[in-house]
Amino acid sequence: MTMCIPFSIYYGDNDIIVLVSVGMATSIVGSFLFFFTKEKDPEIRRREGYIVVGLGWMILSLFGALPFVIHGAIPNYTDAFFETISGFTTTGASILNNIEEIPHGLLLWRSATQWLGGMGIIVLSLAIMPILGIGGMQLFVAEVPGPTKDKIHPRVRETAKRLWGIYVILTGTEALLLMLGGMSLFDAVNHSLTTMATGGFSTKQASIAAYNSPFIHYVIIFFMFLAGINFSLHYYGLHGKFQVFGQNDEFRFYVKILLAFSIIITASLYILDIYDIEESFRNSLFQVVSIVTTTGYVTADYEIWGPFFKILFFMLLFIGGCAGSTAGGIKIVRHQLLIRNSFSELKRLVHPRAVIRVRFNNNAVSQDIISNVLAFFLFYIGIVLVGTLVMSLFGLDFESAFGSVATSLGNVGPAISSVGPTQNFAHIPDLGKWVLSFLMLMGRLELFTILLIFSPAFWKS
Repeated sequence: MTMCIPFSIYYGDNDIIVLVSVGMATSIVGSFLFFFTKEKDPEIRRREGYIVVGLGWMILSLFGALPFVIHGAIPNYTDAFFETISGFTTTGASILNNIEEIPHGLLLWRSATQWLGGMGIIVLSLAIMPILGIGGMQLFVAEVPGPTKDKIHPRVRETAKRLWGIYVILTGTEALLLMLGGMSLFDAVNHSLTTMATGGFSTKQASIAAYNSPFIHYVIIFFMFLAGINFSLHYYGLHGKFQVFGQNDEFRFYVKILLAFSIIITASLYILDIYDIEESFRNSLFQVVSIVTTTGYVTADYEIWGPFFKILFFMLLFIGGCAGSTAGGIKIVRHQLLIRNSFSELKRLVHPRAVIRVRFNNNAVSQDIISNVLAFFLFYIGIVLVGTLVMSLFGLDFESAFGSVATSLGNVGPAISSVGPTQNFAHIPDLGKWVLSFLMLMGRLELFTILLIFSPAFWKS
C-alpha cells in the first residue's frame, strides 16, 4: 500500500489516512505472526505448501478489502472482498459503477492487487523476502500455473527473482509507451500493472474503450500477448535465445489460436460492414487477445455485433493463456495434450499392438501428466455445471449464470448477458458474490490446490 500514498498526496485525495493506518495495521499483524511462529530451520512439505498458498490468498483478500470499506468507497464488505479477490486472482470482475470517482490511492491499490497476484504472492515473497529462509519448491509447485513447471534456475528463490525481474521490466516498458501515446502517468502506471498481470482492472468505467487511440490499443494488445506467454521463454529470449519461441509447441499453438480467431472475426466484421478494415482488425485482435490471455479489457461491446460473435467470444473463455504465464484459464498446453491424447487413442484402436506415446516439445509425456490433464478437465466441467446451477438459484438467467461461473473460474472478467463486456457484477446477490469469489480462487490456484485442501485423504497422515 506504500506505493499508493504518493499519488494520494499528489492528487490531494482523502484516502491517505486510510492507506497509512491499514498498511501499518497489517504490517504489525504480519510481523507478529512472523516472529511468534518462526522456527530455526522451518521445513515446508508439500501438504503445508498447499495450505499456505490457499489460506494465504484468502487472508490477503480479507485484509486487502479493508481500505475500501474503511474509506467508504465500497461500504459493503462483501463487495469490497469480491473486488479485492478479483484483483489478487487477476480476474478483473468488478462491482464498481463509479470507478472514476474512487480516490487515486485506492485505485492504485486496486491495480496493485492484480500486479501482485499476477505471478503469485508466494513467488513474490520468495523473491524479495530471503529472510524467510524456507525451502520453497512445494510453494512453487502449488502456485505456478500449468501442468509443467519450467524452472530457469535450480533454486526456486533465484527463479522467482528472475521471473519478477522480467515482470518489472515489461511493466515499466509498457507504462512508458502508454505515456508516449498520451496517457497520464497515473493511468499508464495502473494499466501497465493490470496488463502484465492479465487482470483487466482499468481506471476508466469504459475500460480501454475510453481511449480513442489506436496506438494505445496496439501497445496494450502487444503486452497482453507477452503476458500470456510462458515467462521462462521471456527469460531465454532476453538472453538472446529467440529460437526457444519457435521450438515451443505451446507458443506456436497460442499464436495460431489468436490469429485464427482474429482473422475470422475481422473478416466477419468487415463483410457485415460494422467497421472499416483497420477498425475491424484492431477491435477483433484486441478482444481475442484480451479474452484468451484472460485480461478482460474491452474496446467494444462484442455482444451488439451479433450472436455469432457472442458465441465465439464465449468459446474463448475456456481456452486460457500459456502455462507459466500470468494468464488464468484452462491453459493452452492442456488443450494440446487433450487433443493429442484423443488422436493417440484413435490410433491405438487402429493399431492395438503399437506403442503410441503422446509427445510435447519432442518429449514423451508421462501417463501421470495425461491423467492429471484428464482429471483437470473433468473437474473443470463439473465445477462449471454445478456452479451454473448454484448461480441460477440467485435468479440469474442461464446465460448470466453460465457466463459468471465460466469467467470467474477462468479468471477472465467479462462474459456475456448481464455480466457482459459493458456490464459488471454489482447486481449479483451477496451470497452469489461469495460463490464467485471462491470460484476465482479455485481457478487461480489451478483447482487442485483448493480441492486437495477439502479432500479427506489430504489430511490423513
